[in-house]
Amino acid sequence: MATAPTSRKLNLTRDQLAAFLTDQQQIRQFELLFSTVDTIQVIVGTDFEYQADTAAANANNALAQISALAQETATEDAVLNAKVNQALSQLAFIAQETAINCALAENKANQALALVDKLNKAVEGLQMTPPPREFKRSRYGSFYDTTTQTATVINTATAITFNTTDLSQGVFLSTTSRVMVDTEGIYDFQISIQLDKTTGGTAEFYIWLRLNGVDVADSASQLRLQGNNAEVFAALNYFFDLKAGDYVEIMFSVTDLSVELLAVAASAPVPGIPSIILTVSNNIGGIQ
Repeated sequence: MATAPTSRKLNLTRDQLAAFLTDQQQIRQFELLFSTVDTIQVIVGTDFEYQADTAAANANNALAQISALAQETATEDAVLNAKVNQALSQLAFIAQETAINCALAENKANQALALVDKLNKAVEGLQMTPPPREFKRSRYGSFYDTTTQTATVINTATAITFNTTDLSQGVFLSTTSRVMVDTEGIYDFQISIQLDKTTGGTAEFYIWLRLNGVDVADSASQLRLQGNNAEVFAALNYFFDLKAGDYVEIMFSVTDLSVELLAVAASAPVPGIPSIILTVSNNIGGIQ
């Protein structure tokens, strides 16, 4: 028969349990288990030996469970540590990637701010600086006639003609009497004529302008010639606001057929005298 055992406690403290158990609930379960083992009382009487063996078997079974639980806990702890390390590595990667993205975003923001600053300066410059001035494309023409021109009927509108183009850039003769422009603008027409009367008496000479076949209001001038060989020189100018394709004509009328636009051939030292000289230019518009 077994002798009555003395009461014995398991010599595992909380700190010792914490060496292989990381969860406080597990440590508490172990402590409760140890408490159960420690409360096993010595069984006396005729069944003492059986009870003692049973108690010993229960104790050994409890210790086996403790060992298995400790081993399982250690395994789970290793898995947990691996997962923690993996999570930390992932956090480090995310932090690094975030830092790179932040740096890129900051760089782009700085570039955008620089562009905004440059645009602001450009706008300020535009506000302070007048727009660049552009010169209109020059348009001009110079024309004259080397023949004496006469009317065939008195008091009848007759177009003055030209037989020579001296200069032409965008201003040209579309017919012998029509002066046409190819560009919109304000044009200055400078006209000079040489008049003569071949018989005695008095007669009137009238001159005016036509635009696209229509007489220009208030554009006429009058000259009175008296006596034979009464040469007269006259000059005038007129501004026209023309569109591309517009044309101008110079018209005249006489009260006596002895009045004419005289052309004289060159005679040293004097060059030839055209019956009419016309110059046209669009420099009136100037700088835009």
